Amino acid sequence: MGKFTTYNARIASNPYIVGSFACIGGGLCGLDISSMSGVLNVSLAPSSPKINLTKRQNPSYLSTFNFPNPSAQGGIIAAMPAGSLVGSLAVTQLADRLGRKRTVILAGMIWVIGSIIQCASVNRGMLVVGRIISGVSVGLSSAVVPIYQSETTAPSIRGRIVTLQQWSITWGMLIQYFVQFGCSYIHGVASFRIPWGLQMIPAIILSLGMTLFPESPRWLCDNGYEDEALEVLADLHGGGDTTNELVVLEYEEIKQQVYFERTEGAKSYMDLLKGGNPRRVMLGMSLRMWSQLCGMSVMMYYVVYVFESAGLTGIRTNLVADSIQYVLNVALTVPAIIYIDKWGRRPMLLFGTVFMGFWMFLVGGIQGRFGHWSAPDSTGKIVWIIDGNEAATKAVIVCSYLFVCSYAVTIGPVSWTYPAELYSLKVRGKAVSLSTASNWAFNTALAFAVPPGLNSIAWKTYFIFGTFNFAAFIHIFFMFPETVGRSLEEVEEIFQQGHTFTAWRISKDVGKKTLAEVVEKSKAISDLINFTHRARGRC
Repeated sequence: MGKFTTYNARIASNPYIVGSFACIGGGLCGLDISSMSGVLNVSLAPSSPKINLTKRQNPSYLSTFNFPNPSAQGGIIAAMPAGSLVGSLAVTQLADRLGRKRTVILAGMIWVIGSIIQCASVNRGMLVVGRIISGVSVGLSSAVVPIYQSETTAPSIRGRIVTLQQWSITWGMLIQYFVQFGCSYIHGVASFRIPWGLQMIPAIILSLGMTLFPESPRWLCDNGYEDEALEVLADLHGGGDTTNELVVLEYEEIKQQVYFERTEGAKSYMDLLKGGNPRRVMLGMSLRMWSQLCGMSVMMYYVVYVFESAGLTGIRTNLVADSIQYVLNVALTVPAIIYIDKWGRRPMLLFGTVFMGFWMFLVGGIQGRFGHWSAPDSTGKIVWIIDGNEAATKAVIVCSYLFVCSYAVTIGPVSWTYPAELYSLKVRGKAVSLSTASNWAFNTALAFAVPPGLNSIAWKTYFIFGTFNFAAFIHIFFMFPETVGRSLEEVEEIFQQGHTFTAWRISKDVGKKTLAEVVEKSKAISDLINFTHRARGRC
């Protein structure tokens, strides 16, 4: 069969370049998370008697969108994760039908459309539509980029490459935060239209640049382009040598998996319910769930509320404190990128959930011990706040920083890497998109649930998230097997061993095969398929 597509073999020969460029799609997610920060500095804490929303928010933004109240603003913010939920579910079809590469390109194109609509918005409805469209792009990219990265990298560096997805998200958040902050000094509608318009640049680079990179070799092999699949594997992992042992091993394993899955019939959603797939689908979805329920949404999205409730006052002081949190998120992801394939997935998840739970309980405990309900403001509303206790204020801020550091170096990166490793080729596109959809479903829910929680039960909210972290620890300890260092095909062997509730007992040697064993099994499966076809022909 002829070539599926052309690409620049010199660029594609470096798996780090291939994987890191694709994660620009993750940066789009980070850009959107911070895209409202310049105009909504403290809109998440409307009940504080010390806050003047009109002075602290961008007046041009307020007048353009008819002074949205907290409920209306919550709807504007939640439009993005709601669109992301739709986009991630769409990957169940697009990743298999269009291919991984084309879906990434499509995500970039959709982002440009959403950014244009947001930039040109003249009313709330137009802004919400633009954010929903941008959210669809984020959902597509956040689901398909880890699939693309995991399928184009060798097992020894797969975790490191997929972890770049989380790092790009943190960079997107940081860059957009400072762009918004800088543009806040501009008078008029340009103060928010310029940042929203500049968001198009990374997406244009992503869509155009991806035309130079190869399609996933596993998708190519699955769709009958076996010669190009071998060529891509050779360029990525063998310096262009198609006889390289690692290349041949991977190629034979992929063929073996594809041939075996073809004997089971056409792909369908029912495949997600066959064999051990339900367990794996639930592992992927639950990990993305825990990544939201751990409390990162509180410590990042509502950081202004957290710090002001702790007693931190002053616009500049808050801006500096907020920016430190964003910088820490970027910096502490670096150790995870470097060591994720050495530390392993399980230890990072287990240590991360324990430490995050500890910091959450400490924040809640300090707030509960030293805080109090404020006097009613002019509207009769009150807020929980720490007053006149500098030590307690600093303790809350430090614990918040340590929580973000714990997340950045553990569950943040692993929650993108692990789901992309769990599934067979036949269901990978659908299963990873479902796990990403779980992420955005809980993200959307928390966008509505956290502000009322902080306003009604205050410091007890942190205890809820701390409890979620300890529940996640128990779940991970018993049910999440280690996948580090194994090819995507070797991961299949792990789940054939059973150990549903004894994941810690799985040996590191499970799934490991020699080249001779892989070739022999691949030949046996091929002979079986040929025999089946001949038998059907005689009938």
